[in-house]
Amino acid sequence: MAQRSNFRRQPEQRTFTGECPVHGSVDRSEVEQFDGSMAVRPCKQCQFHGLRVAPQGGEDHSQALANLQAEIVNSALVGSGITPRFASSMFANYRAENSAMVQALAICQGYADNFGEHYQAGRNLLLCGNVGTGKTHLATSIVQQLIRQHRAVAVITSAAEIIRVFKRSMDRSAGYTEGDVIDELASFDLLVIDEVGAQSGTAYELGVLHEVFDRRYQMIRPTVVVSNMDAKGLGQYIGERALDRLRENKALLVGFTWESERRRA
Repeated sequence: MAQRSNFRRQPEQRTFTGECPVHGSVDRSEVEQFDGSMAVRPCKQCQFHGLRVAPQGGEDHSQALANLQAEIVNSALVGSGITPRFASSMFANYRAENSAMVQALAICQGYADNFGEHYQAGRNLLLCGNVGTGKTHLATSIVQQLIRQHRAVAVITSAAEIIRVFKRSMDRSAGYTEGDVIDELASFDLLVIDEVGAQSGTAYELGVLHEVFDRRYQMIRPTVVVSNMDAKGLGQYIGERALDRLRENKALLVGFTWESERRRA
């Protein structure tokens, strides 16, 4: 049996008996959408006919393909770790009110637009600086674009959550090991680790985060780090070796030096 993910949840579903204009009374289901709503799935028999029986290029086949693609994208978005607060965060609604913010937006947008190149190089992106300056908004925008446009497996989680999952693996009833956690985190096309530096900075935490960064480094998988620390201060919380590897291969760094948006509200 496949190991349950510790970071990517599946959309909630509800089954019921409903009507299909073609097949009459059938088992139907509705599935949680990324925007928090519930949507009724197409009739299974209609969907099977459209994908497997209907002529390719015809209306039924095209509609079935569109349904399938929409479900794949929705599942990836629900499982991405994006919280309801940031579900609407996109590049298009990031308010760039000064030149530094315009530059931050351009770098993050460029990272998403050229992700194929950055993925091949395993190139990382560090978003560091003041609280409330839009770092998570831009990181979430990257995740959304990669899922919607590239069908990438992109996940955002916090450093604290990674450490909690590691600690839970020590319980014999957990059903997974530390190795399973490392393998899963290394498998994502893009991993965004938020709130780096908010943890205590213990030797255990340093060891955990170093393992995550090192495995993704070895696998040539890009990572985005989001922190309220400056780049130099990161070493205290992830270790100098991990920081050195994050910087390798022309990593991109964005400094968020302006005042908090929340303070100006």
